[in-house]
Amino acid sequence: MSSTSVATAAMLAIGDELLSGRTKDKNIGQLADVLFLAGIDLKEVRIVGDDEDAIVEALNALRARYTYVFTSGGIGPTHDDITADAISKAFGVPCLHDPLAMQLLGAMYERRGVEFNEARQRMARMPQGAVHIENAVSTAPGFNIGNVYVMAGVPQVFTAMLGTIIPKLEGGVPMLSRSVASPFGEGDIGSALAAIQKNHPETSIGSYPRFSENRFSTEIVIRSREEAPAEAAERDIMAMIAEIAAGKAAS
Repeated sequence: MSSTSVATAAMLAIGDELLSGRTKDKNIGQLADVLFLAGIDLKEVRIVGDDEDAIVEALNALRARYTYVFTSGGIGPTHDDITADAISKAFGVPCLHDPLAMQLLGAMYERRGVEFNEARQRMARMPQGAVHIENAVSTAPGFNIGNVYVMAGVPQVFTAMLGTIIPKLEGGVPMLSRSVASPFGEGDIGSALAAIQKNHPETSIGSYPRFSENRFSTEIVIRSREEAPAEAAERDIMAMIAEIAAGKAAS
């Protein structure tokens, strides 16, 4: 990837519990925050259940489209933890008990005086040729194969694994962010804001409605990889707000 290229990413969150609402996902927001700071654009997030064919289909689509793909969930010891099998199938390689993972987990369970049984050994399975992602929290590693990074669904473990991955990735120029508080709702500023966005294509302008004290307002966020376009867009937005205020005062 050249220095002028923008690295892109997608996330694939895996688990029936996410789709049923039993578990509220916290990893998407964490990943988005970390990638933003690294200058990697998170472009797409998909959630799929514990279905091998669905995981394979989604993963193959995402890994062909983006620089990096991050997955969460489905690498535990139970029968429905099928992520390693699905990733292996997507890459066309066998899913094996990794010798180093077996050693790490075996030693950990021995220290705890817990049997390293067949179910727990499932956490050592990964695609042939995969590279470990260290798990400083609970030992069981994630893994990387190709441009896919496979991590646990438990937020504390996911965050720890992510911390070991990000410094090794090739990112880009981080996004700059500016925020403008508009005292007017989106209905008042929508058309003018669309025109400003069109006039400043090097920026991304988002509007986020607020409601308090029985009135609407809007937070306008300007994102750009360069300072000058963000400043120019901010000036136009401030001028827009002033113009709307003057019009309302005169009416």
